[in-house]
Amino acid sequence: MPKAATQGPAEEGAPVLARRGELEGWTVDHVEFRQPVDGAAVMAGLPGGCSCPHRGDVLRGRTAFRFEDHEEVFGAGDVFHLPPGHVSQIEAGTEIVQFSPTAQLRAFEQAAAAAAGGGPG
Repeated sequence: MPKAATQGPAEEGAPVLARRGELEGWTVDHVEFRQPVDGAAVMAGLPGGCSCPHRGDVLRGRTAFRFEDHEEVFGAGDVFHLPPGHVSQIEAGTEIVQFSPTAQLRAFEQAAAAAAGGGPG
C-alpha cells in the first residue's frame, strides 16, 4: 500500500509550515498555520474561489471556508469536504491534514501564481 511521509524540517519563523506528499493521484498536505491566513488575499484575481476540492481533518485550531451563499466552520476533530468555490479564513495555531486531487490542485496553484504575478498561468 502506498504511503507518503509529510514530515520535514520546520522553517523557523515561517508563517505557515506545509509538508507535502503524493499518493496515486492525490496530494496530501500537513499544514500548520502559525499566523492567521485570509484566503481572499491569496485568491485576489481568481473569480469563484479555489477551484480544487479538498477533504481533510482539523487536528487543532479553527478554520472557516466561505462560499458564495454560506460559510462552513470547522474545529479540532472535525473532518471536512470542500467542493470547488471556497475561500479560506484560518486562525493562527490551526493544524490540518488535507487531501486534494493532484491534477486539480496543480492547475489551481498555477492559476493563483499567475494571478499574483508569480509565474505562468
